[in-house]
Amino acid sequence: MRVITQHTLGGPEVLAIVDAPEPRAIPTEVLVRVEAIGLNPLEARLRAGEFPLLGRPPFVLGWDISGVVEQTQTWRFRPGDEVFGMPLFPRAANAYAEVVSAPALHLARKPASLSHVEAAALPVVGLTAWQGLVDVGGVAEGDRVLVHGGGGGVGHVAIQIAKALGAHVITTTSGSKREFVEGFGADEVIDYTAVDFTEAVRDVDIVLDTVGGDTVARSLGVLRPGGHLVTAVAEEDTELKGRFEAAGRRFSGIAVEPDPVVLRRLVDLVEQGKLRVHVQETFPFERVADAHRLLEGGHLRGKLVLTV
Repeated sequence: MRVITQHTLGGPEVLAIVDAPEPRAIPTEVLVRVEAIGLNPLEARLRAGEFPLLGRPPFVLGWDISGVVEQTQTWRFRPGDEVFGMPLFPRAANAYAEVVSAPALHLARKPASLSHVEAAALPVVGLTAWQGLVDVGGVAEGDRVLVHGGGGGVGHVAIQIAKALGAHVITTTSGSKREFVEGFGADEVIDYTAVDFTEAVRDVDIVLDTVGGDTVARSLGVLRPGGHLVTAVAEEDTELKGRFEAAGRRFSGIAVEPDPVVLRRLVDLVEQGKLRVHVQETFPFERVADAHRLLEGGHLRGKLVLTV
């Protein structure tokens, strides 16, 4: 099979396609013939050496996959089942490959209404948004929710999840993405290039941060007493946590985890017509370097996906 690997840290040009033996599924795992691979900004940082999650090269990036079960060592799936998921995160899943061995519990059946490309785009962003808003944030009907970065991968999915659960959703994004985020259900849109969100928003119950930087600290002022900021970017900032708690607000950082129950909840929303994932562009496997150049440029609408 072919895999995309790297032997040094650096720019997109370090990514190379090589031949490798197919993995073998051990008990409780399945072997998936991959049809599509979702790309995430973290992978560009790992490739460049900005974040040492996978250690030193050589390694194979990637977690988001959609494909067809080829072999199984579990009763949960059969050969021919179409599945998608985010196996093994934060350990290496070696997902930039034609075949992946994954724990069955880290996968779910792909809904028929989603193509493999769309399904591969969903796991990381969907799990992050759900775990941040629901599992940690406890979003409830009638809550006022502020999503920072609503036009991005996590952001546009978070808007839809919050809306499906009955929240009033406010989001920050650039003015060029106003119609994009309104199309996913945002009730209020703040163009951060023209408006200071701290002057435009008050009494927010939950802030979901996907931006980081000073956006996190500045969000303190928009939360109601007892309000909750959940960040997927600055999760280890203990100083910020102390500032929020001293002001009578809550601060939580999250790192996304595989979760088959949440994957099925996301499937339910898809099948109810309440959730869709936007793929800005697809790239063939051979053009992974081009995909990474666009990925690390930021300001994407939704996700990028490799097709295999």
